[in-house]
Amino acid sequence: MPRVTAVEALSNYLLLVHFDNARQRKYDLKPLLAKPLFAELKNPRIFRQVSVEPGGYAVSWETGADISEYELWRNGVEVYP
Repeated sequence: MPRVTAVEALSNYLLLVHFDNARQRKYDLKPLLAKPLFAELKNPRIFRQVSVEPGGYAVSWETGADISEYELWRNGVEVYP
């Protein structure tokens, strides 16, 4: 499974995730916002504070919400340069 090397918060609750195999995927976070763990991310300021976990195994927020590299890779949409 490729690991996350960087992540960017885009508009409309999308994440642009960069992987260590030089590929990128967009991940739509909107479906998760209804879940209590992700509810605070509805605040755009908090959503933009996403970061990569050490080792690239997930992206996370200070709220405690996180998304694994597996989920991001499997359910993200590939972005072609």
